Amino acid sequence: MNNKMRRTLMSLAIAGATVLALPGQANAAGKITIMVGGITKMIYLPAKLTEQLGYFKEEGLDVELQSQPAGVDAENELLAGAVQAVVGFYDHSIDLQTKGKEITAIVVFGQVPGEVELVSSKAAASIKSMADVKGKTLGVTGLGSSTNFLTQYLASRHGITSNQFSVLPVGADNTFIAAMKQGRIDAGMTTKPTVSQMLKTGEAVVLVDMRSVEGTMKALGGLYPASSLYVQRNWLNTHKDDAAKLARAFVKTMRYIKTHSAAEIADKMPKDYYGNNKALYVQALQNSLPMYSPDGKMPVGGPETVLSVLAGFNPNVKGKHIDLSKTYTNEFVNQVK
Repeated sequence: MNNKMRRTLMSLAIAGATVLALPGQANAAGKITIMVGGITKMIYLPAKLTEQLGYFKEEGLDVELQSQPAGVDAENELLAGAVQAVVGFYDHSIDLQTKGKEITAIVVFGQVPGEVELVSSKAAASIKSMADVKGKTLGVTGLGSSTNFLTQYLASRHGITSNQFSVLPVGADNTFIAAMKQGRIDAGMTTKPTVSQMLKTGEAVVLVDMRSVEGTMKALGGLYPASSLYVQRNWLNTHKDDAAKLARAFVKTMRYIKTHSAAEIADKMPKDYYGNNKALYVQALQNSLPMYSPDGKMPVGGPETVLSVLAGFNPNVKGKHIDLSKTYTNEFVNQVK
C-alpha cells in the first residue's frame, strides 16, 4: 500500500468515526433549547425564573432559552427541529394536530390566558365592550396566534363576526405600545408588563381582563389553560428522562411562585426585565400571580374550553375530530413529589 492510499484510507476512517460520534456527543451533551414566545412576557415568566433559580442545573439539564415575539413563530422553530421545546400557548397543540403534527404540553404554567384586551384612551368613548368593535382595528401578536383566535371569540360572544372588524399583527411590548400610540389599532390584546405600562401612562384602559380565574370565566365561559411547555411527541417518546427533569424543574418554580411575594420573585429576575421601574414591575406581577398554576397540571375542563374557542374561529380546527388526550399529559408533573 503506497503512502497516498494509506493517507486516503486514514482520512476516510477519521471522517467515519467523526460522523458516528456525533449522535452520541449530542446525546451526551444533552443540551435542550427552549423557544419562548416572548421571554419578557409575564405569562411566560416561569421559563426565565426557572433558569434564574438554578432549577435546570439542579436537574442536571443544560437548557438554553431563546425568544420569539409571537407564539406562532416559536411553534415553527419547534416543527423545524431547531429547538426541542416551546414555552407558548397550549392551543397550538390542538391546532397542529389537524396538520398531522403531534405536539404535547407536559407542564401548564397558566390556568388562564393572562391576556388583557386594552382599548386606546382615544377610542375608549366609542368602545365600551367587545360589542363595539365593529369597523375597528384590533391588535394581535400575529396572524394565526392565540391572541388572534381569542379576539375573534370575544367579539363573537357579542354577536360581532370576524369580517366586521380588522386585525393587525403588532407583536408585543414596544411594538404594541407604538401601534396604539400611533393610532394604527383602536384596541388590542397583550399581557403584563405592557398592560401596566399603558395603564400607568393613561394611554389605554382595560376592556376585557383574563388575568384571573374569575375574569376568564366571565370572558370565555370556562378555564383556558394557556402558557405551557410543549414538545413534539416523537421527541417525548425518546426523551422521557429529560421530560421528567424539565417537569420537576418547572413544578418547583410554580411552587416557588405560590410561596413567595411578587417582590421576592422580581428580585430573582434580570434587571433589564423591569428597566428603571421595578415598582411598576412588582405591581404588575402582583396582579398577575392568580393566573399561575400551583402544580403544573392541566386544569379539568380546560382543554374543552380551548377546543370550543378554536373550533369556532380556526379554519384548521373547525369541523375536525381532535383527540384532546394527545395534546397534553400530566404524566410527568404527577411524578413530582
